[in-house]
Amino acid sequence: MTNWRAVIIGFLVATVLGILGLAIPGVGQLAAGLVGGFVAGYVAGGGLLRGFWHGLLAGALGGLVGGLLIAVFVGLAGWTLGPAGGLISGAAGIGILAVAIFVSFVMALESAIAGALGGLLNPDRPDYRGYNSPRY
Repeated sequence: MTNWRAVIIGFLVATVLGILGLAIPGVGQLAAGLVGGFVAGYVAGGGLLRGFWHGLLAGALGGLVGGLLIAVFVGLAGWTLGPAGGLISGAAGIGILAVAIFVSFVMALESAIAGALGGLLNPDRPDYRGYNSPRY
């Protein structure tokens, strides 16, 4: 069963570090995805596959939110340019979809690998049913 708390914590860590990582384009976002996935896997614990799954979900959530922000930005830019802008932003919609899918895939993959490492380093977490789970 998915520990959504771990996924949300990993997503929030990746988001905050991604915003701070804008100072170092490319590297900052890569590091943010890796750290966020690691945190999601570590908080979920339970070994390699469980950490991989939670890191994958945290990274995919980050990629979807990033793609949505790109789509909103292009849509608003097209809206401000009137009918010609609407035509341009409509044609760009296909490209935006492709970019959003690609960004989501890359963020999910790197976060999943880091999540697997985090889950491996924290095998002592309780099982997925949550029995005897400690409170934070």
